[in-house]
Parts: sequence; structure tokens; C-alpha cells
Amino acid sequence: MERFILNKLLEWKNSPYRKPLFIKGVRQVGKTWILKEFGKRYYENTAYFNFDENERYKQFFENTKDVDRLLQNLMLASGQRILPEKTLIIFDDVQDCPKVINSMKYFCENAPQYHIACAGSLLGIALVKPSSFPVGKVNCMQIDPMTFSEFLIANGDENLYEYLKTVDTLEPIPDAFFNPLYEKLKMYYVTGGMPEPVLMWTKYRDVEAMQEAMSRIIGAYERDFAKHPDVHEFPKISMIWKSIPSQLARENKKFIYKVVKEGARAREYEDALQWLVDARLVHKIYRSSAPNLPIAAYDDLSAFKIYLVDVGLLRRLSQLAPTAFGEGNRLFSEFKEALTENFVLQTLITQFEVIPRYWTQSNPPYKVDFMIQRENDIFPIEVKSETNTISKSLKKFKELFPNKVKLRIRFSLDNLKLDNDMLNIPLFMADKTDRLIGLALSQQKSIIR
Repeated sequence: MERFILNKLLEWKNSPYRKPLFIKGVRQVGKTWILKEFGKRYYENTAYFNFDENERYKQFFENTKDVDRLLQNLMLASGQRILPEKTLIIFDDVQDCPKVINSMKYFCENAPQYHIACAGSLLGIALVKPSSFPVGKVNCMQIDPMTFSEFLIANGDENLYEYLKTVDTLEPIPDAFFNPLYEKLKMYYVTGGMPEPVLMWTKYRDVEAMQEAMSRIIGAYERDFAKHPDVHEFPKISMIWKSIPSQLARENKKFIYKVVKEGARAREYEDALQWLVDARLVHKIYRSSAPNLPIAAYDDLSAFKIYLVDVGLLRRLSQLAPTAFGEGNRLFSEFKEALTENFVLQTLITQFEVIPRYWTQSNPPYKVDFMIQRENDIFPIEVKSETNTISKSLKKFKELFPNKVKLRIRFSLDNLKLDNDMLNIPLFMADKTDRLIGLALSQQKSIIR
């Protein structure tokens, strides 16, 4: 499979400021495969060390901090040669190895000529150990589920992917591309972006194997909940996790603790929820009171929505069968708004540095599904899962904040179009949002001139 993060890894390899690398990402997102593929493509050889499979590797780091001695021991024990600049050293499953993590400081300071990349499941949790994490001595990189564009390539639809790359004007997409892209998007809602389920579909067209792969991933996450240092948090984490489909199925998607358990209160469950956020299994999106900078200063900390890391996992966790995506299926019709919002959010998170927010007003009720910050501008976003959309909330938002809104954005199944300051983006172009906003702003400037 082609993963675009390989380009970022190549930039890391060639950077004069390169430090040991930590790859962050949820379990089964493809960290190990990506690092091995990167080593195969761009290095003479790869020296791979898995600290979960081979306990003896850990012992080397218990006894010394001398980099040369560490490398000598690793080479002798594994039979793999390690050459400066020419070998990619992969340390895998380091989540339970504080000494290995801490040793990156010494590799950075004393042996910068060696290229080292570390990976581990739930790394975000394990690294919350100030005594072991070498702050300022490592580079970090986030791996997210496969994008829709990556899914197209994996599915053998390079022609559709190449077409989307060529779109440089805000004009309607021809039906010859629009219709198949919409059909592929429905399939992406089924498989999501986790590599193994995608492989089961794109290579083998095996729906049952895809379902089983997703169940295994969810099961692995749920077993990881038990690794929380406080055993009393385990059932709380599990209950929040299983409540996510119910939370998103509600018309008002604001997170409600009582949906987790009758009588539940924030102070009882907020630590468990934060654990899921830190593990990046869920994304937490705060309500914002106004589109001002810095955006975090206007967060309403008492109101937020949560979404799953991957739309396919949300579909599986919701126990929605793949057959639900056929025409006219009632189950899909009732839940597709939640799936669509989750899909859009996971694409936005990979494109913009600042976590999106959302905005609401009551009496009368209006809602803007997301607000994104692009450079020093904030853009309101509405997500629709259908066509023939009417954006009353975006209109109201502009009335309330007329000087703050350069561009309003709507995701829907309508075609690509810029109508004054309203940019409609077809859902299958969601991972092109940053580029399309740039085109819209440029077009606005040219009209003004």
C-alpha cells in the first residue's frame, strides 16, 4: 500500500536537524509496516529490534548508556550490521521500555550519525513519564488511518486519485468521475482507513475477513484499556468507548456523561475519557464561543463532542453491517450523518495543525459542525450527508460574525462550487480541503482586483 507519510519520513532522513524519531499512532495503524517499507526503499539495510518479542534486547539498555556499546551488543545479538547513515535502526514495541526511550537522548547527543526510529502501541500514554522521555532530543511524527486518497490507490483506482490531484479550479466534477468517487466513498465508510481491513477488501474482496480484522482491532484496543495504571478506570474507559455510537447518533452530538451510564458525572469519568483522548483513540472537539484568535481562548470546556479515530471502526463498533450501505437502507440513512461527520473530522485533523472546534447557539438553535484554523483565519464548516442542502446555520454565523468570515465551507454530495463566499466541497474531496480553501481565497482576491 502507498502511504503518503513515507514522503515525510524521507524529509526526516534528509534533514540536517534530524534526531531520533518517535512514530505515534494507535495500534494497528501501520507503524511497523511503514518503517520497514521506508527502510527497504531508502536505506542499504534495516536493523529491526522488537522489544516485546525479544526481552534480552531490553537488558542491554539496563546496564549502560554508552551508545557504541549498545550498538555493538545489538549487532552481536541480532546478527544485523548497523552502519551510520546507511542503516535504518527500528526499535519497535518500546512502550514498556523506559530505558530504551531515555537512551534516545544519548543517541541524539553522542551519535547523531545513526538513523533511529521508534514505534510502540499506545505510545502517547507511555510517554507521559517525565523521567524517561527525552524532551527536545527527538522528533515526533503522527501516523493516522489511511486517507480516502490512499484508499483509492490501494483499491486500484489510481485514475480517480490522479484526477483529484489535477483539480485546480472550483468547477463541477464531471459525472464520469463524480459518481464512481461517491461509490468508493461509501466503501471507505465500510472499511475505514485501518490497513488490514483495507487490505482484506482491496486485495481479496473478502467482506467477512474485513469484518473479522476490524473486530480484532477493536478487541485489541479494549484489551489495552486494562493497562491503565488505575484498575478502577478500566470499566469507565470501556463504557465511554462503547457509548460513542450512541453519543454520535443523537441530533445534538454534545457529549453527555449520562449516555455512558445513568447518573454518571463528569468528575467520575473525565480521567477515563482523557485516557482515550491521549491514546488518540478518540478526538475531543470543544465548543467555541466565537471565531477569534487564539482559538483555544474561546473554548467552552464544559461542552464538547467526541469522535472515533476512524470512520470504519465507528461503523463496526456501531454493529452496522456492510450491507447497510446499499441504496435506501434505513439503518444507514439514520446513522450516516454521524459517519459523515466522523469521516470529515478525521480528514481535517490530518490537514490542519490546530484541532477543530464547533459552534452552537440556542433559542433559536443553530450549529456549525466544525471550525478550523488555517494560518490566521478561522473558517466555519457544515457537514451534510445529502444533496440539495440549505445552510441556515452558516448564514446565521456570518450574520453574527460578518468581519470574521472570509469563507464558509459546506461538505455535502453537491458538486464542487464556489458561490460568493460559500465553498461547497464534495465529501470525497475532504482530504483536499486545505488546497481547495487556498483556491477559493485566490479566486476571491482575483475577483476583488
